[in-house]
Amino acid sequence: MHSIQDANNPQTLLKVEHLKIQHQQQVLVDDLNFQLHAGETLAIVGESGSGKSISSLALLGLLPSTLNIQGQAWLGQQDLLSLLPEALRQIRGQKIAMIFQEPMTALNPLHRVEKIIAESLWLQGWSKQKARARVIELLKDVGIPDPEDKLRRYPHELSGGQRQRVMIAMALALDPDILIADEPTTALDVTLQAQILNLLKFLQQSRNMAMILISHDLNLIRRYADQVIVMNKGVVEEQGSVADIFTAPKQSYTQDLLNHDFGQAIQIAEAPNLLALHRVAVKFPIKQGLLNRVKDYFVAVEPLDLQLMQGESIGIVGESGSGKSSLALAISRLIKSEGEIVLLGTDLNQCNETQLRPLRAEFQMVFQDPFSSLNPRLNVEQTIGEGLGLKKLSAVEISQRIDEALEKVELPISFRMRYPHELSGGQRQRVALARALVLRPKLLILDEPTSALDRTTQRAIVKLLRRLQQEHQISYLFISHDLQVVKALCQKVLVLRRAQVMEFQRTEQLFLNPQTEYTRQLIEASQYA
Repeated sequence: MHSIQDANNPQTLLKVEHLKIQHQQQVLVDDLNFQLHAGETLAIVGESGSGKSISSLALLGLLPSTLNIQGQAWLGQQDLLSLLPEALRQIRGQKIAMIFQEPMTALNPLHRVEKIIAESLWLQGWSKQKARARVIELLKDVGIPDPEDKLRRYPHELSGGQRQRVMIAMALALDPDILIADEPTTALDVTLQAQILNLLKFLQQSRNMAMILISHDLNLIRRYADQVIVMNKGVVEEQGSVADIFTAPKQSYTQDLLNHDFGQAIQIAEAPNLLALHRVAVKFPIKQGLLNRVKDYFVAVEPLDLQLMQGESIGIVGESGSGKSSLALAISRLIKSEGEIVLLGTDLNQCNETQLRPLRAEFQMVFQDPFSSLNPRLNVEQTIGEGLGLKKLSAVEISQRIDEALEKVELPISFRMRYPHELSGGQRQRVALARALVLRPKLLILDEPTSALDRTTQRAIVKLLRRLQQEHQISYLFISHDLQVVKALCQKVLVLRRAQVMEFQRTEQLFLNPQTEYTRQLIEASQYA
């Protein structure tokens, strides 16, 4: 009997024994063992590539057939690892459901919300009417306002938090016993992260559901899990209760993951202004009717002023939809704005494209997701060298500049011939940074450059940015929802909420004496504990 229950223990829903996953000679997961009980949350933690996600995908039979999987995974009397595809289909969604890290890629962009959630119910033979009532009930459960209004929306018409909630509703449609949540909050800001995890906890308790929570963020795990498995390069470093792992971590690897100290922002001397914003505002026209006439405007950024010195770093923080990215795109002249954007004495908003082109080398942008911002067809050398094509440099000079840029971001010269898919998340972000640095800009606009990276990689990127700031007097506009990262890099912080400036002051002052309740909540949420 593999389904165990006694007076003291809740029912064991899942028992994984000696799970090993191999690709040719490379061991990806080695000897993973755990038990999962009803109503319990088991967290699997580790950096990118530690084997967290593939362990869970193996349970659902979602790994490619090229991988060799050994061991057992008992769900009641059934060993999941030896089931045929037809039998696994009966398990997926009904017994074990999964929510993925990036809802925009996991949700079908061609289907409306109603179809996305109801599809599994229709396959079970539910009528359209009964399924619709269930979908509305599920949308209410996951905290989506006006659920009837959302039924006809497509994923791109929802905010990040709403997309994540729709995915949770889809996973819960068939009332599974076990929910696997793979990095469910990585791409969300801190206030939304807390909301989504509290929601998952509430749904879990109300349904007595077991949960496997996959994350690279140990501070987050502390609040939501009962048991923890710490993985490193496919091997279990340690496992035990949350209390044991957090009060007395045995391995140095776990201690390092628990270390949230990103260091301090550097002290800078007074310097001339590099960038000055005066009454800069962004609004988007709302067009309606047959003639597509502008009926109204959606205000993304209310008029604001800002001064950035040479060598200084300003953090721009706020939740999703606060206007952070719109401001960054406006400063880099990728979208239209009102007001003056004066860089090195020139108002960018008065320049046409021809006048702007030579100035573009002075300011560069680094985006949140390097995988989508790097061309998959270009190798590292071509990616970094692309911008130098306009510089009229010799082949030798271009080659030297590429080597220099790789050196700046601490990547080996041997990476020149690699393609983006051959790099880890942290390495891709370094390549995106090298591509911006090769033009020797005076200003870098960084839009959430560390949010998708694990803590150790984040720490390395922040340390690297701090060194570049010090050595080359580069100025940063650093957009983030992670105040701990901002604190370690920026001398001043601008807090935005719903297009308005809530406050703008020196970093240490902001943390000691926030001026608004909203900033206080952001600081609290970023410290998790």
